[in-house]
Amino acid sequence: MTIGVIGGSGIYDALPLENTRKKAVSTPYGEPSEAVTLGELHGKEVAFLPRHGADHQHPPTDAAYRANIYALKSVGVDRVIATNAVGSLREDLPPRTLVVPDQIFDRTKHRSPSFFGDGMVVHMGFADPYCPALASHLATAAEEATDDTKTEEGGTYVCIEGPQYSTRAESEFYRDQGWDIVGMTAIPEAKLAREAELSYATVAGVTDYDVWKDDNEVTLDEVLENAAANREAINAIVEHAVRTMPEDFHSEAWNALEGTINTPQEAIPEDTLERVDLLAGDYLD
Repeated sequence: MTIGVIGGSGIYDALPLENTRKKAVSTPYGEPSEAVTLGELHGKEVAFLPRHGADHQHPPTDAAYRANIYALKSVGVDRVIATNAVGSLREDLPPRTLVVPDQIFDRTKHRSPSFFGDGMVVHMGFADPYCPALASHLATAAEEATDDTKTEEGGTYVCIEGPQYSTRAESEFYRDQGWDIVGMTAIPEAKLAREAELSYATVAGVTDYDVWKDDNEVTLDEVLENAAANREAINAIVEHAVRTMPEDFHSEAWNALEGTINTPQEAIPEDTLERVDLLAGDYLD
């Protein structure tokens, strides 16, 4: 197994990876945010990518989501642990709480949500956007690896376009829907991971109360301060999740493309077939 980790540079810096090496990967979807860092952790192969680049230079809308997921797939990753910074939509999920969500509501507008198209139509199920098996494993790791950090299993992550934070009206609307956390990076990453047949789940660190709370205004200073405070616990969870990852792990995501290709192969353009061979080649003659 090769375990992918997507997060910030603070995650990579804290993981005690051994025998590390950089692998530059070119993809049909552009360049990844950085070269993939490969290494070993507790005897398991790990591939790390910083979502926003090493210097956090790529904003949420323009992050190289397709190239990043494709790059991880190309180096043999079959499961991905992601990390996110999020705002809380609940009084009982204060800053410095960690959440392993099980649902997503997509409010993005300007992102490429699929590897396919260009003469190839794929309709894939996405009812459970996070792999239940991996999410359960992450939640267990959160319980076992942290003592004083509040953790929450389950919940809905509403993904907004950004890079601006929500308006007060938007934040209050999200709360009225019963959603739990709000962030900017779950989509299209989770959709692309499913199309690439990767098991995918996330641990999200709460950095703020968004703007629904009286006399509360989200500031970058607050977000960065609480993100830094969350980092130690998130690192501990990721390391524990990797160390205890079962060998007999099974994910329904690993055959997610089966029965989803709606275009006859003879009608798919050759350049499209070439581009998606890594992703869909097993389903095409």
